[in-house]
Amino acid sequence: MTYHMIAFFLGFLVDLIFGDPYDLPHPIRLIGKLITGTEKLLCKTGIETGTETGIKRKAKKADDRRNELRRGAELVLIVTISVVTAAAFLLFMAYKLHPILGTAVECMMTYQILAVKCLKVESMKVWQYLKNGSLEQARKAVSMIVGRDTEHLDEEGVAKAAIETVAENTSDGVIAPMLYLAVGGPVLGFFYKAVNTMDSMIGYKNDKYLYFGRAAAKLDDFVNFVPARISACLMIAAAFIAGRHFSGIGAWTIYKRDRKKHASPNAGQAEAVCAGALSIRLAGDASYFGKTVKKPYIGEEVRRVEYGDIRRVNHLMYMTAWLCEMLCLLVMLKVRVFF
Repeated sequence: MTYHMIAFFLGFLVDLIFGDPYDLPHPIRLIGKLITGTEKLLCKTGIETGTETGIKRKAKKADDRRNELRRGAELVLIVTISVVTAAAFLLFMAYKLHPILGTAVECMMTYQILAVKCLKVESMKVWQYLKNGSLEQARKAVSMIVGRDTEHLDEEGVAKAAIETVAENTSDGVIAPMLYLAVGGPVLGFFYKAVNTMDSMIGYKNDKYLYFGRAAAKLDDFVNFVPARISACLMIAAAFIAGRHFSGIGAWTIYKRDRKKHASPNAGQAEAVCAGALSIRLAGDASYFGKTVKKPYIGEEVRRVEYGDIRRVNHLMYMTAWLCEMLCLLVMLKVRVFF
């Protein structure tokens, strides 16, 4: 437990300092390649499309849907078992050789699982471009961190997209992996990242992945259910102590009212808190793959969204991350003392 606590804290600090260097290999990219390779292996025949005249693909038969569901479940099993086995083996061998080596390896794995600084760096690129008046570059920058179409977004739309992804990923990229790391170390942490990465790659409700990606999407909903709500509670607490630009009362009020106004059972949790904390309105209709998706608004438009809110949501995200880190360490310390 002592080594785990040291690695847990140091890994968090390393992430805050260095983020994700672009020129170094990252295990999440390896997980992505594993997902892509497994998908190709399981779907050798591919997916039939319409003819060159644009005729829509015929509806799949019942047995085709079952086959896609089965192959999707197989992919989830193959990827999660492979990732967990590799992480457990590496960690076991490192600690077997020497506790200090094990702590160093666990620290590095913890650092690679968290994404605090990376999330800030990528979203702040959008802020910088908007500040400089470079809307086209801001659209390109935000397209790297959101799934929606960004080509026709105005300045407010670009800023809102960046704010929403920071709010949502405060849970998915920071708090949830941190909680899984605290409970089960890098083995459980990499299990979570594998599930989350599968959902981000194949968990879409489009023609290609509606059935094949369903197992990944449902598992992601399951593993994020509790962390999303813990993230919301911690973000509300952060809003109370983050300073004059934030409203803790607003965060709590909008959270209670709007947290279920999202297609995902989890994504609306942190997003509602963020909207209330910043006194802005988020969500609403958005375009995905050329199709407009109707969405209800989250929050009250006390004021219009501005690019400065990107900085504010990052500050809120950092405060939330520190609260979670300290809470996890406190719980681990109590477990160590009493058990």
